[in-house]
Amino acid sequence: MFLTVLAHQAESAGREVIAVNPAGTSRTCARCGHSARENRVTQAGFACTACGHTAPADVNAAINILRAGLALRQAAEAA
Repeated sequence: MFLTVLAHQAESAGREVIAVNPAGTSRTCARCGHSARENRVTQAGFACTACGHTAPADVNAAINILRAGLALRQAAEAA
């Protein structure tokens, strides 16, 4: 229901909603792509055990979700 309402609001604003599965996005490094449970040092903190990248966990996950959405959009446009 939420996505339906969001899609209608986005359409009226000239925007697009792309549903992305968020699973694993908070454990995957937005810089190098390394995914590990140990990357989430706290509920709010992210520190990649492979490359050392640190960021707020929500920001790191948001970057990963944005990239996934853009990849889905690009794949849909190519088809």
